[in-house]
Amino acid sequence: MRRNLNPDPLPDRRTVVQFLYHDLPSTKRDWWLVIDPAGDVDLCWADPGFEVDLFVSTDLHTMTAIWMGLTSVAAESEKFEFTGPKEISSTIQTWLGLSPFAVQRKLVS
Repeated sequence: MRRNLNPDPLPDRRTVVQFLYHDLPSTKRDWWLVIDPAGDVDLCWADPGFEVDLFVSTDLHTMTAIWMGLTSVAAESEKFEFTGPKEISSTIQTWLGLSPFAVQRKLVS
């Protein structure tokens, strides 16, 4: 996830996004992205200690489907709760990026 993130739509400062996967056990529920404007991105499973700019609450299945390019944040908007600036949450589909496999043709059975 961190390798394909596009920091361009984000503020020109360190941005911290905390993902809360409410369907996972408490020990695996919270993940943080620490995004530097230069393009360095850290994915953390432990709180990095920075102030969080945006909290994103959803389930892992929905986030995986979006990251794989099977659906979009707009199509699944009822499954998301955002807490933080609209300037960051409204552009999540743009800055989040997609899995390298998302560009592959989907097999239909």
